[in-house]
Amino acid sequence: MSLVRIEKPTPDISVIVLDRPERLNSMAFELMVPLHEAFETIGKDNETTCVILTGTGRGFCSGADTQHSEPPPNIAGLTLTRIATRAMTILSDLVPAMQRMPQPVICAINGAAIGGGFCLTLGADIRIASESAYFRAAGINNGLTATELGLSFLLPRAIGSSRAFEIMLSGRDVSAAEAADMGLVSKVVPDADLLPEAIALAKQINGWSSQGVALTKRMMWAGLETSSLRAAIELESHTQLFVRMTTKNFEEAVRARKEDRPPEFKD
Repeated sequence: MSLVRIEKPTPDISVIVLDRPERLNSMAFELMVPLHEAFETIGKDNETTCVILTGTGRGFCSGADTQHSEPPPNIAGLTLTRIATRAMTILSDLVPAMQRMPQPVICAINGAAIGGGFCLTLGADIRIASESAYFRAAGINNGLTATELGLSFLLPRAIGSSRAFEIMLSGRDVSAAEAADMGLVSKVVPDADLLPEAIALAKQINGWSSQGVALTKRMMWAGLETSSLRAAIELESHTQLFVRMTTKNFEEAVRARKEDRPPEFKD
C-alpha cells in the first residue's frame, strides 16, 4: 500500500496526501520516492490545474526518519559514499520538482514541519497552516547544519535574512501564529478547516486562465533568482505579451466585466 495518496475533490484539483501518521510522515525513502512519483504524475496531468500537498495525523512531515526504514532504491553494487550521494539526490530534488510542476502547489500544513519537512513547505507556492502547525530547522538540533534541501536560499527570501538566521541557528520552534506574522505562511486556520480552506483557494485560482496562472508561477520563481529589476521586467514583458497575443483571454475578461459574469477563459 502506497504511503502517498492522490485524491481528486474536483476534476481540476489534485490533493497529494502523505499518509504515514504513526511516523509523522517522516522522510523515509518508502514515502519520499512515491512522493516524487506523485509530483511527476500530477505535473503531467493536463486536467489538474491546482495541487494541494498535505499530511495525515499530527504532523505534516517530521524530517529525517530515525526508525528502521527502507534504503534508497537502485543501490545494488554501490559503495557507501555513492549510496549516500544517491540518497541525498532523491531528497534534494523534492523542492525543485515542486517548482517544476506547471500547477500552483498549495501546502496545507497540518502539524509538525520539522527539518526536511520544513524545507518541503518552502517548495510550495502558497502555505496555509493549521493552528497546531509549527516549524523547526532541526538539522542544528541534531549536531548537523540547519542548511538542507534549499533552506538557506528559500527561507531568507520568504522572511528576511535576520529572522532566517535566528530560526536556523537557534533550532527553536516557530508556531503557526508567529509564522503568519512573519509571512512564512499566508493564513492560519482551525485544524478542521485546513483542507476546506486549501480547496477553496484552489477553486479561486482555477477560476483564472490556466496558462496565465502557470506562467505567473514560473515568473515568480524565476524572479526570486533574477539579478536585477531590468532583467525581471524583460522576462515579465515577454511573458505578458505572449499570453496577450496568443489567447483571447483579455477580450473575454473585458466582456465578462461588462456582462457582470465570471470570465470563461479558453486560453
